[in-house]
Amino acid sequence: MQIGPMVQVNDIAVYYEIHGMGTPLVLIGGLGADITLHRGIIAGLARRHQVVAFDNRGAGRTDKPDADYTIKMMADDTVGLMKALSIQRAHILGISMGGRIALELSLSHPDRVDRLILVSTSAAGRGKVSMSLPMRLLTPLQWIPVLRGKHPQPRYAHLRQRQATVSYNASGRLSQLHTPALILHGRRDRSVPLEMAKDMAGGIAGSQLEVFRGGHMFCFLSERQQFLDRVEQFLTG
Repeated sequence: MQIGPMVQVNDIAVYYEIHGMGTPLVLIGGLGADITLHRGIIAGLARRHQVVAFDNRGAGRTDKPDADYTIKMMADDTVGLMKALSIQRAHILGISMGGRIALELSLSHPDRVDRLILVSTSAAGRGKVSMSLPMRLLTPLQWIPVLRGKHPQPRYAHLRQRQATVSYNASGRLSQLHTPALILHGRRDRSVPLEMAKDMAGGIAGSQLEVFRGGHMFCFLSERQQFLDRVEQFLTG
């Protein structure tokens, strides 16, 4: 594992890690998540790829300005990190809020994306966050170690991220996306109902949708290996 220094990106210092070797794959986490929550996923992906994982604006060890955040801003942060690391193009994998960041990155900077993987996400927020129990355990008000990272998020930063994700809407722009896209979603997802993922898949020409048995956190829990296998199949197929 290579741990980079805090790198200046736009108006913030971003904490990142690089794991493995191979084709670059940028992993973008969800609401309130930091790198430590993704350890199991990173280890699996790093067997064949150079995984770039980082803490989003407002989470983990990255700076947390108390100002408005947007999904576009966080997508630009991601591109800024890629530039700082001299990564011209990469596969992009985003989970939950990170999926919206990944989607926006692909729409705004298509030349930066080889293949796109959208997990437990949708093209638009619903004006509120409706959380399943595992997701509620990730909020700053709950402290269950198995389902949170090691760097709890301040409440103000959580609210800044949450407002960014619930107000995002790229539904009307999906036809502009021509990047090969794989959409992975849990059938029992209460935070982002499956119908929203189906709508997104219908708007992205040529995209693939695969449904798993679990809920919003399926890729972290009992279906993690199936998730990793499907990602690898898509990236190497």
